[in-house]
Amino acid sequence: TISVFEKKCSTLLSHLKWVNFGGGHHITRQNYDTDLLVSIIKNFKTKWKVSVYLEPGEAIALNTGFLVTEVLDVLTYPDRQNMIILDCSITAHMPDVLEMPYRPHIIGSGEPGEFENDYLIGGQTCLAGDVAGIWSFPKQLKPGDRLVFCDMAHYTMVKTTMFNGVNHPSISVWDPSSKSTILLKKFNFEDYKTRLS
Repeated sequence: TISVFEKKCSTLLSHLKWVNFGGGHHITRQNYDTDLLVSIIKNFKTKWKVSVYLEPGEAIALNTGFLVTEVLDVLTYPDRQNMIILDCSITAHMPDVLEMPYRPHIIGSGEPGEFENDYLIGGQTCLAGDVAGIWSFPKQLKPGDRLVFCDMAHYTMVKTTMFNGVNHPSISVWDPSSKSTILLKKFNFEDYKTRLS
């Protein structure tokens, strides 16, 4: 990417004081080639005499945050993919799943066909595209079952919407010292109403 950027923008680079290399650098992920990134940055800084910035966002929030959902309904078909409807919305609460594409891990689940029960996972809005994809589970799911989506603190938290008044999930933190969950924020209709006025 850097070599193409240099080739296409070399006439501009000599006039700049700094360059932003953006985000999405998984520098905290195991086996990420940090030494290569450092080398690229150092070479770029020396060659073009500029400061280089990285946006740390995802690297800081990678593998953090859970979205706890509940199965509202299970739709079974003899000739089509079985489906579950969750009490969340993929388009409103985890748009990164649709836009990236990003497939979060659901605790206890597998890839399609890995376990006996495959389900197409859908959200609660009226949007036809409010669908996350297919996951498999070792047991049949039923209304009231909880599904826990992992790694949901980066784009999920900042891109959520309240489409048609669908409420945001409450935000809580786990306190390991007291082994308790602390509620930080609970959303209501007023939050939706004030966003639009």
